[in-house]
Amino acid sequence: MSLPTIECFAHAEEMPGISAESLTGRAVEVLGACVGAKGEAVPALLGDLEEVEVSLVDDAAIAAVHEEFMDDPTPTDVITFHHGEIVISVETAIRCAEEQGHPAEREALLYVIHGLLHLNGHDDLSEPAREIMHQTQERLLAMVWPLPMPENRE
Repeated sequence: MSLPTIECFAHAEEMPGISAESLTGRAVEVLGACVGAKGEAVPALLGDLEEVEVSLVDDAAIAAVHEEFMDDPTPTDVITFHHGEIVISVETAIRCAEEQGHPAEREALLYVIHGLLHLNGHDDLSEPAREIMHQTQERLLAMVWPLPMPENRE
């Protein structure tokens, strides 16, 4: 089985701290591990796709997609489509990264991984599937972008 190609495209005007090119490189790094982390909650489609396209958009754009396809007019972090499209709100990534104290691009990469796991049979609508998916995405994120160890302050 060959891996799909993956590429991130910037559709948001402002993306401070997030580079579509850099994010694509990191997504390529983690793609094989995502394919290897098959879930059992829903059918796994990732290994059958030729390509995955990640669209980096603002909150207004993702809210419009959210309303059109899920009847919810609010912005969200990531939406995944079975045909291999992942839509990510960079504004949400930037806000959450500031709250968590890590780079915005790392948060966006977490959303990419989350979308890839959805394409590979993971679901987060109920427990224990949600917990399994979240543990898996955190493990995969740490593989390609580990956080520095906190300094021991005595």
